[in-house]
Amino acid sequence: MLNKTFGLAIAATVATVALSGQAMARDQIRIVGSSTVFPFSTAVAEAFGSNGNFKTPVVESTGSGGGLKLFCSGVDLGTPDITNSSRRIKASEVETCAKNGVADITEVKIGYDGIVLANSKEVAPMNLTKKQIFAALAKQVPIDGKLVDNPYKKWSDIDPSLPDTKIEVLGPPPTSGTRDAFVELGMEGGAKEFDLLKDLSKSDKKAFKAAAHAVREDGAYIEAGENDNLIVQKLEANKDAVGIFGFSFLDQNSDKLQGSMVGGVEPTFENIADGQYGISRSLFFYVKDAHVGKVPGIKEFIAEFTSEKAFGEFGYLTEKGLIPLTDAEREKVRADALDLAPLKLM
Repeated sequence: MLNKTFGLAIAATVATVALSGQAMARDQIRIVGSSTVFPFSTAVAEAFGSNGNFKTPVVESTGSGGGLKLFCSGVDLGTPDITNSSRRIKASEVETCAKNGVADITEVKIGYDGIVLANSKEVAPMNLTKKQIFAALAKQVPIDGKLVDNPYKKWSDIDPSLPDTKIEVLGPPPTSGTRDAFVELGMEGGAKEFDLLKDLSKSDKKAFKAAAHAVREDGAYIEAGENDNLIVQKLEANKDAVGIFGFSFLDQNSDKLQGSMVGGVEPTFENIADGQYGISRSLFFYVKDAHVGKVPGIKEFIAEFTSEKAFGEFGYLTEKGLIPLTDAEREKVRADALDLAPLKLM
């Protein structure tokens, strides 16, 4: 009797485990990550789902950093299959992934994007240099040979040719890939225009990076979250404010907003594509190889995203503002992605 009862208990346990395993199984791809890549990924997900062979993937906008944190949290099917990123994955994030069992990752570079400083079309467009951008947004700026807390309240305090309006910039939080790329490409570039910081970049790179990346916290820079559409709405409401986001959002809202020139160059599709515009970056998504074959449709989704009809020169993603890779780059990216080529940071 005891053996029979014990056997029934074991059977019940096995059944519970089996049911739990079934509950964990998914028939729908889950994607998280960058708010910049979100509209591109969503467009591909909708095209992919409309084919009728697989369910439309669920795409969430969590920010690049937030997406990579979720992606790297483990390999069980409760974690995302793909994460979008508007910057390249960091070595520290790869290490976190590995510690949590996410050993095999495939990187897919999808195109380029420019980071713009935009304002309402109801006021005059701005023409900024990287030096002026740094002076407006840095936590500390060089004055009289030393770094001091940023004293500039108006744009005209920095240069009389700039608007006599309060510095009020709406931008992404630290978890955003757009923020990472902006401080690296825009702020660092501007910092090196000051002799004090240029010398520091040569003598103490760590100290230079800390100074160049520190954004002011006195209200002039306002973290507006990961929702770029919200920034657009706030710029419509506040004509004197400036917003920081990807070119694709400017492109989609060109009836309301205008991009500032940076270094005398307009943030246009052509200027970003040929490298003239100075604040531009690559866009990516990352695939958790361990989920391929377990969650249906992952390889097919990769094929859709890297198809000429999607990320090609005249693909549907260019209509949404994606700056395409060159023909040779696309060919290599497509081949590596479909082969699930392992990530190489070097």
